[in-house]
Amino acid sequence: MSGDAGEAFGGLRPPRIGAGLPAVDLVAGRPLLFVMAAPEEYGPALRARITPLMAGIGPVEAAVAVTAALTRLESAGALPLAVVSLGSAGSRHLEQGGVYQAQSVSYRDMDVSALGFPRGLTPGLDLPAELALAPHVPGIPLARLSSGAAIVSGGDYDAIDADMVDMETHAVCRACLGFGLPLIGLRGISDGAEPLSGFMDWTRYLAEIDLRLAAAVDLLSAAVAEGLLG
Repeated sequence: MSGDAGEAFGGLRPPRIGAGLPAVDLVAGRPLLFVMAAPEEYGPALRARITPLMAGIGPVEAAVAVTAALTRLESAGALPLAVVSLGSAGSRHLEQGGVYQAQSVSYRDMDVSALGFPRGLTPGLDLPAELALAPHVPGIPLARLSSGAAIVSGGDYDAIDADMVDMETHAVCRACLGFGLPLIGLRGISDGAEPLSGFMDWTRYLAEIDLRLAAAVDLLSAAVAEGLLG
């Protein structure tokens, strides 16, 4: 990680588990929990629309933060109707700066194939390697998503069976499954067309992605008003 990257993430602190109830946004009158990872992804257009749980970067931080948040909300009788995970993603072939919704998510770090299990499948869980996500917001293109703890760049994409990659959505999905909540995944493509060489290669499209994710939130609001979540 470059010096710029260290300075940018140096102020990010994990949310305190006992720090009160997370903010739940009312979208078309329905309570939704929005989840993001990094402050760099939370631009002015999104700030005007939502107050997300800033869960931190990577699957471990996301799993801890979202599970803790949903536990507190459930204890208060205030569970949302759904969770929305949004932020950036990488892709070698999707439009750079474009926004897509995850039709499914897999966990690329899980590999117990040396013991005879299919890659991506978690032993002991009655779950497929690729988890389908629903509902889908009309007007936002669908793509298959892969989550993992490592940044993907260049030739790393050769080993990934998905359209785009991130670091948190699978962990958020697993937390949602534990509470019986649907998950909507919205991702803006920040990188992947070329190998990453520094922090600025990730941030280049974030301002554009902020605007497009905000437009996606508006589409979500319209869909919720039309009965997307019942």
